[in-house]
Amino acid sequence: MTGFGRSEIVNEDRKVVVEIKAVNHRYCDMNVKLPKKLNYFETTIRNFLKDYIQRGKVDVFIIYEDYSKSNVCVKYNREIAGEYIKYLNEMVDEYDVDDDIKASVVARFPEVFTLEEQATDEEAIWEFLKEAIKEAAEKFVESRIKEGENLKNDLIGKLDDMLKMVSFIEDKSPEIIAEYKQKLTEKVAELSTNTQIDEQRIATEVVIYADKVCVDEEIVRLKSHIASTKQILAEGGSVGRKLDFIAQEMNREANTILSKSNSLQVSDVGIDLKTDIEKVREQIQNIE
Repeated sequence: MTGFGRSEIVNEDRKVVVEIKAVNHRYCDMNVKLPKKLNYFETTIRNFLKDYIQRGKVDVFIIYEDYSKSNVCVKYNREIAGEYIKYLNEMVDEYDVDDDIKASVVARFPEVFTLEEQATDEEAIWEFLKEAIKEAAEKFVESRIKEGENLKNDLIGKLDDMLKMVSFIEDKSPEIIAEYKQKLTEKVAELSTNTQIDEQRIATEVVIYADKVCVDEEIVRLKSHIASTKQILAEGGSVGRKLDFIAQEMNREANTILSKSNSLQVSDVGIDLKTDIEKVREQIQNIE
């Protein structure tokens, strides 16, 4: 199923924008794109989103801006400055030169002042990110639920049509047997004008024929599969794989009916039935 969710959260220190997009896919294929400095959160983000997404090709985009003061501070290396001053004083005494030692002069010497990066508060950043990711994920799920309702209604409509086709085949089956018996009787009568028709032999042939073309079991199973599919759709949840299996079973029963059919009407309806089953199966591929 497709889906989309977006969230943007801003405070005085940070801003984060999260977008989640998904298109149909048989499995869960998640791609997370975020700034390099947040790469260490990727696994955490994937695990967090597992509670919201089980199926689909999903792209997660995260934009992060830090408004806080620089996390780099100036460090005064007192011991190194003292060493510089010590040796400068020794130079004054040893070489009798003017003493012009000033703080501004010493400050220019290497390592007196250095820039030191402060530790990042990962927990605070994650809590900020998680709030935005959760909001985007909830909107994403909401959009999927709306699409799912439309898809469910469409599937139920197709299942109702399939049930009508199955009922037609069920009602037609006794007529096919009766028609075969009538044709067989007429054929025997035509070929044996002067001989008495053996009703017992005709009845035996009809029974054999009826056994070959009987689709009672297939009809019962198809009705059961259609009812199960409706029930599963009504219950909701992650049902895509279960429905996919049932659709395969329905397709198998329809193939058996077609292979047994000796009626043009039943064959036509059987083909329409298979077509609708395939449509249902394609749509089921999109269900989580």
